[in-house]
Amino acid sequence: METLQKNPTLSPVALFLNLLLQCLLPLSLAILCSPLAQAQGTYPNKPLRMLIPFPPGGPADIIGRAAAFKLGDALGQQIVVENRGGAGGNIAVEAVAKAAPDGYTLLLLSSGVVANQSLYAKLPYSLSRDFSPVAPLASFPLLLAVHPSTKLSSVKELISLARSKPGVLNYGSAGSGGGAHLAAETFKLEARIDMVHVPYKGTGPAVLDLVAGQVNVMFASVPSVMQHVRAGKLNALAVTGTRRASTLPNIPTVSESGLPGYHMESWFGVMAPAGTPADIISRLNGLLGRIVQSSDFQERLATEAGAPVSMGVEAYSEYVRNELARWAKIVKDTGARLE
Repeated sequence: METLQKNPTLSPVALFLNLLLQCLLPLSLAILCSPLAQAQGTYPNKPLRMLIPFPPGGPADIIGRAAAFKLGDALGQQIVVENRGGAGGNIAVEAVAKAAPDGYTLLLLSSGVVANQSLYAKLPYSLSRDFSPVAPLASFPLLLAVHPSTKLSSVKELISLARSKPGVLNYGSAGSGGGAHLAAETFKLEARIDMVHVPYKGTGPAVLDLVAGQVNVMFASVPSVMQHVRAGKLNALAVTGTRRASTLPNIPTVSESGLPGYHMESWFGVMAPAGTPADIISRLNGLLGRIVQSSDFQERLATEAGAPVSMGVEAYSEYVRNELARWAKIVKDTGARLE
């Protein structure tokens, strides 16, 4: 500053420009050294983390870890998977919503979390406002299973019995507001039947009571009931997807076996905090798309009767928007609600 003032050769304009340069240089360096700039320039230069909004062991955990492991290999950085269950998944989702939008924190999104936007009257986050869609991973049908004592062997027979004896049949679920509950309530609505809901604290207890005959019907994840179907302890009537599961080709869809148009699938994808740089989102989308199409990932999905799903960022963004609207209608039509 003093040197510039003592230099008689500098004009007032040159002096002003030099002063401006001295003021802006530290700010420019600070911006270039910021986490966001580093993320864009050398991403990734440190481990990432993926939050899974459910406990270990379930489909979300299995698929999330498989995708995170392969994505870490592709990026050359470790991805630390963190299971943060509770409040229907809302705890983990809120944490990611508040994370820095630098590409180092990702969320495993599920259709159940999408439904939460309508199931809860108030949430501390908004999927449409606080997140940037990255890429889808997979979809999974549920299996409509009944206890053999019902003597039912098709969806048509189930609907006929339920219509002739309203309120006599009951169905179990892993809990109110979950995918199995909403699948059953949507089935009731579209089939114009009445069955009594028996909510449990988890899939395991519900399946045990279904096998014991304490409940008659259940929409459940394929892995949770298939061993009992194969052992003859349960009858599998249909899968809830838009097409038959590749690993269960002899089991029809609900739509083709008695309730045309019905479908209900669980799905998983990846999201990042809103504001994450577009080039990072695009890179992650491309890598995850290749992972989803890999043979070993698809083999892993097949063990859960899942199907790979891949699409570009814009298509996935539109898909999430459509799912938000679809689940809002399902929640409204069924009257489901959570506090």
